[in-house]
Amino acid sequence: MIKNIIRFQNDMVMVFDEEGEQISKYQGQYQKVKQFILEDAPLGAIFANGFTKYGRLSEIARGEW
Repeated sequence: MIKNIIRFQNDMVMVFDEEGEQISKYQGQYQKVKQFILEDAPLGAIFANGFTKYGRLSEIARGEW
């Protein structure tokens, strides 16, 4: 199950499950995977645009991601 979704500045997306394992079927260029992720991600999933300078996820609202 999807837990963390990270979109980087180069528009690449990485997705992780609740155990911290990558979920490759959701990873890739933002425009190619965005719809699949939004359809499948549970309400508690964390959406982020990279990391803060302190190494924490830079969380963003699902609707803004």
